[in-house]
This record gives sequence, structure tokens and C-alpha cells, in this order.
Amino acid sequence: MAAAKGERSGIILGLNKGRQTTLRENKPRLARRKGHLSKRTAFVREIVKEVAGLAPYERRVVELLRNSKDKRARKLAKKRLGTFGRAKRKVDDLTRVIAESRRTGAH
Repeated sequence: MAAAKGERSGIILGLNKGRQTTLRENKPRLARRKGHLSKRTAFVREIVKEVAGLAPYERRVVELLRNSKDKRARKLAKKRLGTFGRAKRKVDDLTRVIAESRRTGAH
């Protein structure tokens, strides 16, 4: 008689010994949403990016990418952002920015 995981068998002996109970479904905790990007925040960041432009280190990274020094660009971004994962994501974003500027014809 194999009981499901977390379920008691009602028998005194064995792995699943003890009183039979029904499992309750817990509501998802609010803390699980931490780090989730809201629509409003994304919109505000987009507007700020449009108005303020790129940060000085981002401009340097873009310059390095234009000169096809991808490794050096990632290294600089890592130094500024802390982790290599963040640096790679930032370099990808800036590559996309360069591609968009080429498409629109603006420098």
C-alpha cells in the first residue's frame, strides 16, 4: 500500500505512518513576485532612456562594439555592472541599439 508523497497511510508502521490528512493548497507568497518588471516601470525606464540617452560607460561599450572589440566590450561592461551575465545582457542590448540606429539612418 504505497501512499502518495506527503500523504499518510493511516497505518501505525512504515514510512507513511500516521493519521490521514488532506493537503491544503497554499496561496503563492507575495515575495515570489520580487524582481518582476511591471508595465509601468518598464514604460518609465523606456522614457528615461529616450530622454537621457546612454550612460558614459555604455557609449564606450558601443564604441568598442563598432570597432569589433566584443570581448573588450564585455570586459568593460562586467567591470561596471558586477557580473558577467549582466554584462552579456547589456552588450546584447547595446548591439540591438546599434542595429536600430543603423536601420533608422541616425548616428
